[in-house]
Amino acid sequence: MLCAPGEVDQFIIQNLPAATEADSPAFTQFAVESVFPAVGKPFVAVALFFFAFTTVLAYYYIAETNVAYLRRFFRVPGEMVILKLLMMGSIFYGAIKTAGLAWGLGDIGVGLMAWLNIVAILILFFMGKPALKALKDYEAQRKAGVEQYSFDPEALGIKNADFWKN
Repeated sequence: MLCAPGEVDQFIIQNLPAATEADSPAFTQFAVESVFPAVGKPFVAVALFFFAFTTVLAYYYIAETNVAYLRRFFRVPGEMVILKLLMMGSIFYGAIKTAGLAWGLGDIGVGLMAWLNIVAILILFFMGKPALKALKDYEAQRKAGVEQYSFDPEALGIKNADFWKN
């Protein structure tokens, strides 16, 4: 939004009290209450509970499968107990701190995850020659109009694909 020098940024029309914080659930509460009176606060509270609960479950599942995968390479005594304590500690910390801090930590986590995924994609692109060979073979079969696609790892020179051998 463009403002003249010395003016403060503000909404053109805001049918809410001026003290309403933009990073709070108040906007959603007022929006729901404009359609269903006296339902906004309970609706947002229940929705946030289920969103938070399912998010914690999903992140714990992801963390546990990652630990199980890393366990194949090196073992740390009590790694699952450590994971559970870290999860409980982070949930407690997030429950008692401000929402701005929680969003900031979430943004940092998503940013780290995105960069790790970009690095993994680059590694797979440059070292994933078997996958690229299989993709080219599939595209060639598709272009030829094959009705029943086949995958022969030996013909493509892909090693250690015993599962796919006929």
